[in-house]
Amino acid sequence: MDMIQVEPRCRVIIDNDFAGDPDGLVALAHHAMSPANRIAGVTSSLTNPMFGPPQGMAQKGADLAADLLRVLKRPDVPGVQAGPDTPFTGHVRGNAAARAMVDAAAAGGELPLVLVCAGPLTNVADALLLDPAVASSLTLAWVGGAAANGEEYNYFTDPAAADYVLGNRELAVWQFPAETYRQVVAPVAELDRAFRNTGPAGTWLWELFNSLEVPDFVKFGPLWCLGDSAPLVVTGLDDVTSTYVQTSAEPQRRTYTSVDTRLIMADFVAKLGLQA
Repeated sequence: MDMIQVEPRCRVIIDNDFAGDPDGLVALAHHAMSPANRIAGVTSSLTNPMFGPPQGMAQKGADLAADLLRVLKRPDVPGVQAGPDTPFTGHVRGNAAARAMVDAAAAGGELPLVLVCAGPLTNVADALLLDPAVASSLTLAWVGGAAANGEEYNYFTDPAAADYVLGNRELAVWQFPAETYRQVVAPVAELDRAFRNTGPAGTWLWELFNSLEVPDFVKFGPLWCLGDSAPLVVTGLDDVTSTYVQTSAEPQRRTYTSVDTRLIMADFVAKLGLQA
């Protein structure tokens, strides 16, 4: 039996530091399994040096994302493009990920385009520099920054890129700051059970979580933050149970103050099971 029909609501470009924290790949799987999305592109960004020397990490992330999409049997998704392993320079450079964003924005379509970035804004900054028209062609949904001082992991990985992107007054932004995305947590036991019992995609994610190479100071507890999945409420689901504040001026700037973790997690686990 087919899944109950869901009408598509948007096209999405998914940008993430996929070779870093694995919640980015969980979010990619969730987007890929969501019929409300039409994936227009997937791009991989540099990682924070805490994950080791950054050289080659953007391409490693692209390879991981491409392999996951293969397991999920999504040959229709455009090839994953890697960005540079260095922060934003303020100069136009050869960035395949940025070019993919520009091309997706230029392609147009009846559905609105949302660029979901759950990592540093390096590729987004390069895309805006490459073609300023991108700013008026999409909405950026960014997992990053903090309401208190703006400095958190994704911001701090490339602050110059974040300042450049958020300073663009032509760009609509829906921000999920640290205070909000850290609400999206799941018990490790729930994730373990879900991964073990949901076919090839679950097995792939289970093996990823159990083979992580992390710094010695990282100690795993009974909960896992899946903050990169927060934007699902504006792409694959709906934000009717979330809260936000927004500006009245155009283009719209919106800051989410809460997201429905139960909705996100229940949908993800159910879709993993259906996909299996």
